[in-house]
Amino acid sequence: MRILIIGAGGVGSAAVRIAVRRRFFDRLVIADYDPSRPQALVDSLEDDRLVAEQVDASSAEAVAEVMRKHQITHVLNAVDPRFVMPIFNGCFAAGATYLDMAMSLSIRHPEQPYSKTGVMLGDEQFALAPQWEQAGRLALVGMGVEPGLSDVFARYAEDELFSSIEELGVRDGANLVVAGADGEPAFAPSFSIWTTIEECLNPPVIFERETGWYTTEPFSETEVFHFPEGIGEVECVNVEHEEVILMPRWTKARKVTFKYGLGDEFIDVLKTLHKLGLDSTEPLMVKGVPVAPRDVVAAALPDPATLGDRMTGKTCAGLYVTGLGRDGEPRAVYLYHVVDNQWSMAEYGSQAVVWQTAVNPVIALELLSKGTWQGSGVLGPEAFDSRPFLELLAAEAPLGYGSPWGLEER
Repeated sequence: MRILIIGAGGVGSAAVRIAVRRRFFDRLVIADYDPSRPQALVDSLEDDRLVAEQVDASSAEAVAEVMRKHQITHVLNAVDPRFVMPIFNGCFAAGATYLDMAMSLSIRHPEQPYSKTGVMLGDEQFALAPQWEQAGRLALVGMGVEPGLSDVFARYAEDELFSSIEELGVRDGANLVVAGADGEPAFAPSFSIWTTIEECLNPPVIFERETGWYTTEPFSETEVFHFPEGIGEVECVNVEHEEVILMPRWTKARKVTFKYGLGDEFIDVLKTLHKLGLDSTEPLMVKGVPVAPRDVVAAALPDPATLGDRMTGKTCAGLYVTGLGRDGEPRAVYLYHVVDNQWSMAEYGSQAVVWQTAVNPVIALELLSKGTWQGSGVLGPEAFDSRPFLELLAAEAPLGYGSPWGLEER
């Protein structure tokens, strides 16, 4: 296996740090628009399987050229979702397996954005699924943590725990705190602010089997959810996310939702950015220079990859499932995965949120290398057997990745 990871930011760097401890690949090329970032990573890790490259992720031709140069067999897209389609198309042109952690962008309904869907997340990719299937090639989409591990949990719940599922409810929360220069908590998002703005200010999507997909207002349907391992109660709200698009395609759940624990301060900041137009991706002319307001916001905030030393607490990704158990009786469980920032920094030098995101595509790559996971077309994690994935995630090194997941009866 010869892997290309595009993007040497927080998640891409964490994926490399995780992957170098494994022996399932022969070559790992790290590419970024800024060539100094992958080179610094290669220099720090001192593994002769690693190579640094420069690539323009907005160009399918440039992506395909790098792939051909290094005879790449598998590509992991670790940049923000603006670049999904050029990387996706470049990967197909060069004949490799494609993985991403966020899917092609949505476009809201022009007249009724808060009740009807327009172009949904991943629609552009799914439109090309027949082409991938006919070519016998695989695009494994939404293979991060959310989407990704949460979707693996959905497959596990349907196959192992329930006879019928009423709702698959993804619930994400944390008690992470980032210290500012004065020692007080600072506003410093632990994940890409560009992506966070995109998913939080777009109309959230909900799925119901009887009616299909529909949308609602951003930050709607506040719910207090109890997260395990000391995180406690966190207010969660509806957010647009890929699981709601993916899970109905491969499970029989009656309803699918996604709610994120953002907190009042974060929601207020996002609402203010929207009110001021600072969430826009359309460039404005600033003293003769075109500048996208959202790019300015991203540049003004600290790089999430650099926050680990200032961060304390835990992050939890999980799936709350309700329905009838295998015995036909009502059942409710929360399947979850918690990462402590102190552990991820000590073990990998990566903060908890990016490490938790990055470990899942690396596990998927290992399963693909062994032939444990196989397929063609554009497929979500739900299309594959969950058991080998969850076993590999939890097993202690060197057999697995040493990061157990949990199950709580509720």
